[in-house]
Amino acid sequence: MKEESNLEAARLRYAGVATLLRRPLVNDPSGVDIALVGVPYDGATENRPGTRHGPREIRNMSSFTRSIHHLTRVNPYELCNIADLGDVNFSNPFDLQRCFADITDFYCKICAAGAVPLSVGGDHSISFPILRAVAAERPVGMVHIDAHTDMSDHEFGHKFTHGTPFRRAIEEGLLDPKRTIQIGVRGAQNSEESWHASEDAGIRVIYMEEFTSLGIEATLDEARRVVGQGPTYVSFDIDSLDPVFAPGTGTPEIGGLTTIQAQALIRGLAGLNLIGGDVVEVSPPFDPTGNTALVGATMLYEIACILADAVAREKSSRKNV
Repeated sequence: MKEESNLEAARLRYAGVATLLRRPLVNDPSGVDIALVGVPYDGATENRPGTRHGPREIRNMSSFTRSIHHLTRVNPYELCNIADLGDVNFSNPFDLQRCFADITDFYCKICAAGAVPLSVGGDHSISFPILRAVAAERPVGMVHIDAHTDMSDHEFGHKFTHGTPFRRAIEEGLLDPKRTIQIGVRGAQNSEESWHASEDAGIRVIYMEEFTSLGIEATLDEARRVVGQGPTYVSFDIDSLDPVFAPGTGTPEIGGLTTIQAQALIRGLAGLNLIGGDVVEVSPPFDPTGNTALVGATMLYEIACILADAVAREKSSRKNV
């Protein structure tokens, strides 16, 4: 592992094929601990499109990522075999249900191989078909960092959009609402329905104003209390950040997290029983500077660090049994 890290450090960042977090590109999940996957889909977006280009641009900006975390000194690539499994291929990009099936089929193969998925979207609707694979055997808890609850029942008459994934996941028994926390919610809506849906289901919602009042550590204490030690998924929507940090997204909301607050929140989830995660809603066409994709790649690395720690602990506990 160390020899591989040294070789990677010597690679020119502007040369070669771009991959997620500069990891090897493989086709077979066998032997992979954490599978990085791109899901280039934005067919469930009701307004500004472009997140279909997110995985490709985050791969490009991954050239800036390095190995050893400056604060925790964790090197996720020494803890785990992490590889880029490429993108989900869509047999019919105009058929939403077919696209969802393609996503679930792709992730079922990853889960069957014993790998843990860490994904790049794509709009937030992709979390639902991913959970169909990840939570096939039991419902999971979730730490959801987002400006929106994504708990609407429908948008413009459609039940499968980027504003409805977690409503559908609860209905299918994939997501345990009592073990779910949503952090950073804010922004005016035309209906109170999605806020009420989260609260009525038993989800702990921390609106941005409460987060500001609580602070990072108290928010993390609440997150740990809610999800406990059960299997937990992490979903990070880039619009949880204030648009001064991430303008390239479909539904920007001012008054959001700073990048350093978001990093601290992710780092504070270390030690939980993490079984997967995603970074979604990066829309490169709305940020020609590339900064939003850079932020997305960096948040992906932060999640990879805590996920690698969780996977390594799980592997160690199995060996000791």
